[in-house]
Amino acid sequence: MRITVHGTGYVGLVTGACLSDVGNQVLCVDVDEGKVQDLRAGRIPIYEPGLEEIVRRNAAGGRLEFTSDVARGVAHGPFQFIAVGTPKDEDGSADLGHVLTVARSIGQEMADYKVVVTKSTVPVGTGDKVRQAVADALAQRLASIEFDVVSNPEFLKEGAAVGDFMKPDRIIVGSDTARATEMLRDLYEPFGRNRDKVIVMDLRSAELTKYAANAMLATKISFMNELANMAEACGADIEQVRIGIGSDPRIGFEFIYPGCGYGGSCFPKDVSALVRSARDHGADMELVRAVDNVNARQKEVLIKKIGKFFNDQLKDRTIALWGLAFKPDTDDMREASSRVLMEKAWHSGARIRAYDPKALDEARHIYGDRSDLTYCRSSTEALEGADVLAVVTEWREFRSPDFELIRDRLAHKAVFDGRNIYDPAMVRRAGLRYFGIGRGDAAGPVTAVGKAFPRSR
Repeated sequence: MRITVHGTGYVGLVTGACLSDVGNQVLCVDVDEGKVQDLRAGRIPIYEPGLEEIVRRNAAGGRLEFTSDVARGVAHGPFQFIAVGTPKDEDGSADLGHVLTVARSIGQEMADYKVVVTKSTVPVGTGDKVRQAVADALAQRLASIEFDVVSNPEFLKEGAAVGDFMKPDRIIVGSDTARATEMLRDLYEPFGRNRDKVIVMDLRSAELTKYAANAMLATKISFMNELANMAEACGADIEQVRIGIGSDPRIGFEFIYPGCGYGGSCFPKDVSALVRSARDHGADMELVRAVDNVNARQKEVLIKKIGKFFNDQLKDRTIALWGLAFKPDTDDMREASSRVLMEKAWHSGARIRAYDPKALDEARHIYGDRSDLTYCRSSTEALEGADVLAVVTEWREFRSPDFELIRDRLAHKAVFDGRNIYDPAMVRRAGLRYFGIGRGDAAGPVTAVGKAFPRSR
């Protein structure tokens, strides 16, 4: 099949590459000519495991091409996927400017039937706006050409996006016509060989399904973080609580890991957009608003613990920071907890020595060179000259470190574990203080700022 994907960001590139990998002829369109040239040369703008190999393989095989020529993209085939960004606007709503620009371009250039597939995450009712934008562009040309609009939201996890696309749990198709529905069924048939994974519904329900899924997952995370704060206040261990409740099959273990807040390109933006969309339709999503507020507060937990450790005297302290990306196996720092920690540490006069296996270049792009930020080439280098260690991303290489080496390198012998990946007892045996999330802040035999810290009860 001949498919055009408008947008070569995270969703667009993964979508185009994976669709080409099953034999389709895919043309990816992006108005950024520099990005197009990079992709043609095999330079991938994001880090996603397995993606570079698929892009290069299918580009070499002639199944995947890149262009900045919108007219060529519209003429390429009947499938017109819209996979451009929908950034958060100042009022929390999703900015549909790029989506509607693509829709108008399709209407301006199309010469035969098209099925316009919205892959971008958009508020309920966007399909109607896309349909109107295409129709208006056709009317300006005095052209009468048939087209359909379909909602086909993505459910890709950063760090596992290729696997999610190739072996999906479900494929949501929001369609109002039998013709478009059957075309999408045929398109996705190679991705559901063991069972039919296509779930067909009306267009607005498909749009809401995407927001509902992300809001539900974000709710589980914020709920666990609220419980973690409660556990810390009353002397319980949230990790034992997690195992206790996760063993209930009605709850399960997915997305009930407490930590220092969620980030990335989806959850923060989509939760805010859902709240705003509900308000626009006369509904008040009180619970979802609370999820957002809890997450914003949770991102400050780790730096507040560090501040308390130093009696709120962070000036001239140095924090070794392990992890910059919002999660492992990506270089994405959008809404990352690391950014909150660093920026608040700098505001208090502290310095950061940061290491991340993949996100150092992204950090340089965001923060540039500054005297209070050192980019380190290894986790060990980040410890040199540091007072304490903060872990905010649970990269695999951080899971089993040499705690005695950490103890010897740190001036104040304390580990702040923002993802609860360490056993507090093991850390303490190495002569380090341990501060986790909801774990009682069990103390070890060290001092900070010249004061002894008693063991927690």
